[in-house]
Amino acid sequence: QVQLVESGGGLVQPGGSLRLSCAASGSIFNIYVMGWYRQAPGKQRELVAGITKSGSTNYADSVKGRFTISRDNAKNTVYLQMNSLKPEDTAVYYCNAVQGVLDDEYDHWGQGTQVTVSS
Repeated sequence: QVQLVESGGGLVQPGGSLRLSCAASGSIFNIYVMGWYRQAPGKQRELVAGITKSGSTNYADSVKGRFTISRDNAKNTVYLQMNSLKPEDTAVYYCNAVQGVLDDEYDHWGQGTQVTVSS
């Protein structure tokens, strides 16, 4: 099993910054994509940003230019630097890891961390 532990959420004013961290442990072989999703009240979970083991990244249009995802493979940790935060960024943020096992893929999820952007 893979365990994902997130940290770094909290309350921040509009225009502020937060940095989320997600540390992976357990059977962490062949995790080739890690990413962050978020879910706001009454909305579906959506992809925020993803990063492959080689460092290729992708972002939701709504966060491009404001959020940066990075990965430390030696520490099995992924980060999400969030700048210029807006009230609409308020959500529970979930860490995700996609693991390849033989011919299958498995999604692993963290417990979520709350990010609230409010004055």
